[in-house]
Amino acid sequence: MSPLKITTRDAAAGPVLEVLGALDYDTAPELRALLAAVPLRPGQHLVIDLAGLEFCDSSGLTALIVARNHAHAARADIALAAVPDHTLRLMNTTGLDRIFPLLPDGEGTTRP
Repeated sequence: MSPLKITTRDAAAGPVLEVLGALDYDTAPELRALLAAVPLRPGQHLVIDLAGLEFCDSSGLTALIVARNHAHAARADIALAAVPDHTLRLMNTTGLDRIFPLLPDGEGTTRP
């Protein structure tokens, strides 16, 4: 498994976080810390692009919930893009697929 790598870029609607590698017990705190530093304004749209996500456990799912809470506290929207099948199965099992808008590959994450 690859180590976690998170890149942030700005899109017209708001920030996009690209998550690559493993999002697990050891690495989820990195995403949580980065989220605390991502400024969001009301009406913006935070997209977390998971196309490069290789593995996600319950700690990773918790970090995604933290992202959702961060966005909602700022009165911003959030969506997950390009969710890999292995993570989508976890989300379906836990019901998280019903609280996160899911975008297909690349939709909503185009570079400005």
